[in-house]
Amino acid sequence: MHKIHPVILCGGSGTRLWPLSRKSYPKQFTPMMGDETLFQGTALRLSGATDGIAFEKPVIVTNSDFRFVVTEQLSRVGIDPGAILIEPAGRNTAPAVLAAALHLEARDPDAIMLVAPSDHLIRDAAGFHAAIARGLPSVDAGHLTLFGITPDRPETGYGYLQLAEAANGGPVPLHSFVEKPDAETAARMLSDGSYLWNAGIFLFRARDIVAAFERLAAEVVPPVGAALRQAEVDLGFLRLDPEAWDAAPDISIDYAVMEKAEDLHVVPYDGDWSDLGGWDAVWRASEMDDDGNAAGEGATAIDCRNTLLRSDSERLELVGIGLDDMIAVAMKDAVLVAPKSRAQDVKKAVSALREKEAAQAETFPLDHRPWGWFESLVVGSRFQVKRILVHPGASLSLQSHFHRSEHWIVVEGTARVTVDDEVTLVTENESVYIPLGAVHRMENPGKVPMVLIEVQTGSYVGEDDIVRYEDVYARGQGAKG
Repeated sequence: MHKIHPVILCGGSGTRLWPLSRKSYPKQFTPMMGDETLFQGTALRLSGATDGIAFEKPVIVTNSDFRFVVTEQLSRVGIDPGAILIEPAGRNTAPAVLAAALHLEARDPDAIMLVAPSDHLIRDAAGFHAAIARGLPSVDAGHLTLFGITPDRPETGYGYLQLAEAANGGPVPLHSFVEKPDAETAARMLSDGSYLWNAGIFLFRARDIVAAFERLAAEVVPPVGAALRQAEVDLGFLRLDPEAWDAAPDISIDYAVMEKAEDLHVVPYDGDWSDLGGWDAVWRASEMDDDGNAAGEGATAIDCRNTLLRSDSERLELVGIGLDDMIAVAMKDAVLVAPKSRAQDVKKAVSALREKEAAQAETFPLDHRPWGWFESLVVGSRFQVKRILVHPGASLSLQSHFHRSEHWIVVEGTARVTVDDEVTLVTENESVYIPLGAVHRMENPGKVPMVLIEVQTGSYVGEDDIVRYEDVYARGQGAKG
């Protein structure tokens, strides 16, 4: 029985799936294809045991903004994580993988790591497990092992792996990496039969990948090693040292190690796979009608062909009439309309919105926090109305405000409310007033989510108007929520 340590990378922002995926809450944490999020699907796929394989607790590499999202989503699907490494800043995949490898190597140099992005869709878990098993003899021999996807179209959005010999199901030596090709080159490589898409999924022993870094990308090792040695435990998370981490180069593991390494092996995988790297990929992975239309519950296609229609607002119905090869995605605060052939240009929309300082470029009306979420319903010059959900057992910080008072009306569940020295239980259809400057906190003592409506009034209702006295999530002064 081989024990495998999943290493799940989940710090990306997924701008090509805007407006559903944004910097504040990217695609891996969103239910893109069903009830589970992509991150949850990845964690479930890399858990439990199959013939000859037992998955250990996953090592998660993410950033500080998503640390509580990670634990909450894993808890929902019954997965207890191993270490959760917190990156102080994004440095691409090479430093992230090395940090996880050094962490595992310190405990077991022969620990087998399966490094996987958190945002891939692989519906055939059993088939993927079989591919992992086929790669283990190569790992046991000390090889760095990659997974290659059998292509079914001349895709220009992926890098390719050229095999040194014909695929026979087991690991095959790699001849070379090929950058994202143009359409003509992609078509030629598809007909050649010796090229696979690079899945960005890796299998190796901790000591072998650390040795490869030391040999091929030595400049990455000192800062990442120092960041791990000087890491601090914070509420169960392992925070990598910011100063040391800042000295690490911003580089992918492909560029840093894989494209320089010799004797790499590739395991072909011909099952269902998608990185959902654009709305055209979402369309291909979706259920379609006889005319090739993928329309979700909140969308209606009339005389359309090969079109994706998606509404993620329960109060907004999206209707397409006479559309061919189009993408239309509607959110509460933004709508995207584009030809499918321009799906990879969606990131240009994000850049344009950033330039005009539009909030929709990076944030949602629904703002996720460690304790739950809130959304702004109405905002005026001297008032704001929010809907707030607090998870069972969770609580906001003990805080006060300089510029606003608040009125809370509980509409679902029960809130335990602290106002200065008074603590009361507020149930459905009851309310409480928080005067300007009062030290206050709301908690959910129940076993179901608590929802309330908050009405703020005052000269300033920004999220940074907060003095924090106590916080179970160890956030500093001025942090939101």
